[in-house]
Amino acid sequence: MGAARCAALALLACAASAAAAFPSYPITPQQRATAQQVAQAGVPLSELAPNAPERYTVRRGDTLWAIATLYLKSPWRWPELWGMNLAQIRNPHLIYPGQVLVLTRVGDRAVLALATDEPPTVKWSPRVRAQPVDGSVPALPPGAIEPFLADVHVVDGDAHQAAPRIVAGPEHRVLLARGDRAYARGQSGPSEALSGDALQASAGTGGRVLSIYRNATPLRDPETGELLGYEAHAVGRAVLVRGERVDDAPDGRTAIVPATIDILQAREEIRIGDRLLPQTAREQQHYVPHAPSQAVQGRIVKVHGDAVQYAGQHQIVVLNRGRRDGLEVGHVLALLKNRDTVTDKTDEAQPALVLPSERNGLMMVFRVFDQVAYALILQITDGVRTGDRFVNP
Repeated sequence: MGAARCAALALLACAASAAAAFPSYPITPQQRATAQQVAQAGVPLSELAPNAPERYTVRRGDTLWAIATLYLKSPWRWPELWGMNLAQIRNPHLIYPGQVLVLTRVGDRAVLALATDEPPTVKWSPRVRAQPVDGSVPALPPGAIEPFLADVHVVDGDAHQAAPRIVAGPEHRVLLARGDRAYARGQSGPSEALSGDALQASAGTGGRVLSIYRNATPLRDPETGELLGYEAHAVGRAVLVRGERVDDAPDGRTAIVPATIDILQAREEIRIGDRLLPQTAREQQHYVPHAPSQAVQGRIVKVHGDAVQYAGQHQIVVLNRGRRDGLEVGHVLALLKNRDTVTDKTDEAQPALVLPSERNGLMMVFRVFDQVAYALILQITDGVRTGDRFVNP
């Protein structure tokens, strides 16, 4: 077989693999409608960023948010930036390093297009691939949110109380590690032990993978005190070997035989009392920034991190609004500083003054649960803390 044909077959195989591994991300009807509307006339010059570049070459490490910030005063209006060039950029999720963006002004409107210059000749040679096949530019810095896509989960109070727990390890050890065999139980009592399906073996389907969580942290609404759920952080993974059951003890009494699990992964030492939940699949989302279509306001429940009081750029915060309030992945929200109370010392009566809330930055929602959501801070003026407000951008 000739070298050229081998290379062609290799490229076809790579393309097929890429298509399977990286399916086309969906484009919402609202994004497409906005793009089609803007594509007909371009974007008003008043909406362009003051120093929008005439030409920009997309570089590795760029994000859609950063590119949108270069061209638009309101970066969350990325669908409109895509709509500037609907004919060429058919999918806003697929912008690649090396592409050149060209800004053209016509009257009071602007159009963004891909450069049509002939690309340079590139010589290909066999080599080991050192990067993913899909090299499209992400919307957000992947490293900032990656741990939260599968390793953090929010469960309600009932699910938290019903979660099975590790009750014993080898040689009566209380600290366990990767490769150890351990034993787990559901609710106390023989009847309840059989009611939870998390510890029931799946016949014919192989071992069930479970996430190991430290005791979850309660999340409460700063405004109402309502319990919004429990935040569970995975510290490892285990596989279910044998399910929990009730059996006869040597003395003839009925006894509970705990489930058997093998620890597959441990980010830190696993402890007796740690809880088990079904392994959640890693969410493959592509985040297109956009403003909520309805009015949204709420408060910061928590700043992620142990003993962290203030959040800065590219840190994660928990919001007291979620799916039931209309929040969705990609929503951009404005952060506000809490209103401070000061004393007017220039007045003899020294009255108390309440300063207005000032805009403090922007954040984007990247994961949504029923009553809470997680957001990444993208722009910030001052530190963000628990209780700070957020509104539409």
